[in-house]
Amino acid sequence: MNQNLKKMISYYKPYRRVFFADMFFAVLASAIALAMPLIARYITSTIIYMEQEEVLGRVLFLGGIMVMMAAVSCYCNFFISDYGHVMGAKIEHDMRAEIFAHLQKLSFAFYDNQKVGALMSRITTDLFDITELMHHGPENIVISLIKIAGAFVIMMCISPRLTAAAFLLVPVMFVYALFFNRKMKRAFKKNRVKIAEINSQIEDNLSGIRVVKSFANESIEEEKFKTGNEGFLSAKKNSYLYMGGYHAGLNSFSMLITVVVLVAGAIGISKGTVDVTDLITFLLYINVLTEPIKTLIDFTEQFQNGYTGFERFLEIMSIEPDIADEKDAKPLTHVKGVIDFENVSFKYEENTETVLSHINLHVKAGEYVALVGSSGAGKSTLCSLIPRFYDVTLGAVKVDGMDVRKLELKSLRDHIGIVQQDVYLFVGTIYDNIRYGKPDATREEIIQAAKNANAHEFIMSLPMGYETDIGQRGIKLSGGQKQRLSIARVFLKNPPILIFDEATSALDNESEKVVQESLEKLAKNRTTFVIAHRLTTIQNAKRILVLTEQGIEEEGSHEQLLAMGGIYEKLYHMHSA
Repeated sequence: MNQNLKKMISYYKPYRRVFFADMFFAVLASAIALAMPLIARYITSTIIYMEQEEVLGRVLFLGGIMVMMAAVSCYCNFFISDYGHVMGAKIEHDMRAEIFAHLQKLSFAFYDNQKVGALMSRITTDLFDITELMHHGPENIVISLIKIAGAFVIMMCISPRLTAAAFLLVPVMFVYALFFNRKMKRAFKKNRVKIAEINSQIEDNLSGIRVVKSFANESIEEEKFKTGNEGFLSAKKNSYLYMGGYHAGLNSFSMLITVVVLVAGAIGISKGTVDVTDLITFLLYINVLTEPIKTLIDFTEQFQNGYTGFERFLEIMSIEPDIADEKDAKPLTHVKGVIDFENVSFKYEENTETVLSHINLHVKAGEYVALVGSSGAGKSTLCSLIPRFYDVTLGAVKVDGMDVRKLELKSLRDHIGIVQQDVYLFVGTIYDNIRYGKPDATREEIIQAAKNANAHEFIMSLPMGYETDIGQRGIKLSGGQKQRLSIARVFLKNPPILIFDEATSALDNESEKVVQESLEKLAKNRTTFVIAHRLTTIQNAKRILVLTEQGIEEEGSHEQLLAMGGIYEKLYHMHSA
C-alpha cells in the first residue's frame, strides 16, 4: 500500500504550486473557523461587562473583523473548490492519457482476455473517483486535523474538565469507524468489479443490437442484464449497509458529545467550577469539532472509492507489454518483402494446444501466396506472426532476412498492409477513414487511393461525397463499400507486404467481383498472403499452401493440387458443390 500511495502522490508533482496554495487556503479557512468562537467568547465574557458607550465601539470593531474573516474564508473556499477541482481534473487528464497510451502498447494476447466495457470503466468511472480523492483527500485531512487539534488545544486552555468530557467518546468513535472502514473497503471493491461487468454487458449488447433484434431476443438480453444488474444491486446494498452503520453511528457520537458536555457543564456551573460563558464557548466548539468528523466520514467513503479505483488503475499499468521493441531494435528500411518462417511453432498461452507446429516457409519478394485449409488450421495465426501481433513460441519469422523481434514494431507494421474480413471503420467521414492509412496524405492522394480501390464512384454518389458521415462502424455502408474503403486505406499506406484475411468471404457475388479486382490491383508487385475461404478467388495463384493441424501438407498451383487428389481437391469439391 505504501508504494501505491507514493505512486499516487507523484501525480501532484507538476501541480505542486496549486497544491500548496490549496493547502494554505485550507489551513487559513480552518484557522478562521477556530478563531470565530474565541471572538464570541471574548464578547460574552468581557465586552458585555464594559461601559455601554465602549461596548458599542468594541462590538462594531469585532463585527467588522469577523466580516473580513468571513470574506477571507469565502475566498479560501472558492479557491479550494475552483482551482483545487481544476488541479484534480488535470491529474485525471494525465492519468487517462497515461492509461490510454499504455493500452495502445498492449498486444492482441491482452485483448483476447479482456472485455471492452470493463476497460472503459477503468478509464472513466475509476479515474473520476481517483481525481475526487486526490483533490479533496489532502485538504479534507488537513482541515479536519487542524480543526480537531486546534479545538482540543483551545478547549484545554479554557477548561480541561469539559475537554475531557468532550473527548471521552472520541477513542470509541475511532474504533467504531475502523471496524466499518474495513467492511466498506471490501464492499466498494466488489462494487467496482460489478459495475465493470455491467458496462461490459451493455457495450456487448449495444454493439450487437442488430443481431439481438434480428433474433427477437430482447427478452433474453434483458434477462442476462437483469442477473448482472441484480448482482450489482446486491453488492451496493451490502456496501450501503456498512455505510449506513458508519454514518448513523458517527452522527450519534457527535450528538452524544454535545449531551456529555451539556451535562458536565451544567454540573460544573452548579458547583461553581465552570462559567456559563465557557459552556457556551464549548458548545460552539463542539460544532467546530463535529464538522471535521463528518468531513472525515465523507473522506473515508471517498478514500474507499478512490483508492480501490487507483489499485485497479495500477493493475493495468503494471501489465508489461509482452510484445515491445527490444533495446537494440532496428528500423526496417528498403523493404523487398522476402518472408521466411523458420521452424515456427506457436500457441496462444501456456498449457493450451499448439496452433502451429514446425512451419518452414520461404516466400520471395513480390510473390503471391494463398493459404487454404479448414477452420482452426492456423491460417490467420500464421499471418498474424508477420506483423508481430503475437510472438512465435519457437523458431523465427524473418522479413528480408531479419528476425521480426529484432525490428522496431512501428517500422515493421508501417510496411505491412492488412485487409480483413471484419472491416473496422471509425466514427467520422469517408475521407477521415481513408486518411487513416496515411495521416499526412494530401486530398489528391486520398482520392487516387479511392479510385484504385474502385471506391471513388460510389463515394461521389453519396450526398456529401468524401465528407459523408458513415455512422458507428460504417453502419450506413454496404459490406462491399466498407471493404473497398479498407482497401483504399491500404492503397494509401502503399506497403510492400500485404495480408488479405478472407477479405471477400462475407460479400455477395457482385460485390466480391469488384472487391477482388481491387485486391488484385493492390497486390501487384507486392509480397501478398491471401487467406481464402472461397477457393474460386485464388485459382489464379501460382502458389497455394494447404494448412492443416499438422502444418503445410500440400503446396502447388490450383491445377497441380487438384491433380494430387488430396486435401485441396476435397476442399475444392466441397465448396463448389
